[in-house]
Amino acid sequence: MIFATVGTQLPFPRLIDALDAIAPRLGEPVIAQVGASLTGHWANLDARRTLAPQEFSALFGEARVVVSHAGIGSILSARRFGKPLILFPRRAALGEHRNDHQMATVRHVKGLRGVHVAFEQGELERLLLAAGLESAGEDSAPSPAHQALIERLHSFIQDLR
Repeated sequence: MIFATVGTQLPFPRLIDALDAIAPRLGEPVIAQVGASLTGHWANLDARRTLAPQEFSALFGEARVVVSHAGIGSILSARRFGKPLILFPRRAALGEHRNDHQMATVRHVKGLRGVHVAFEQGELERLLLAAGLESAGEDSAPSPAHQALIERLHSFIQDLR
C-alpha cells in the first residue's frame, strides 16, 4: 500500500491529482490524507480528509512507500518508521504555499538515505514504479549531510523565535 499525506495546513491538489492519475498503473492501493479543505472525487484513491494520530501512524507503518509534501514531520516519521519517502514539494510560483521553503527543504534533504524527490508527475510515477526504493532510517554513523541538516534545522527554528 502507498500512503500519501499533504499535511494539516493547506490543500495540495497537484499532488492528489497526480496520484489519482498514476494509481491505476501501480497495482496496489493508494490511501491519501488530502486535508480537510480539499474537495473533489478521486476515483483511484482512498481519500481521507483527516486522520487521527493513531490512524496516521498505523498507515505510515503499513505503507510500502510514503509520498508527502516536503514537511519536516513527514521526513522525521519516515525515519522513525524506516519507510522510503518520496517528497513532492509545494511551489510558491504555483500558488501552493506562501514561499518556497519546501523547495529549500528538499535541497537540504535530497541525498539522505531513503529520501527521494519528485518535482513533476512523471518523476513521481517513475519512483513509485521503481523496485526496491531505499528506506529511510538511522544510519550507523551520521553523515556530513545529516549533520548539516540538523544544524540548518536548528538555526531555522532559532530564527523563528
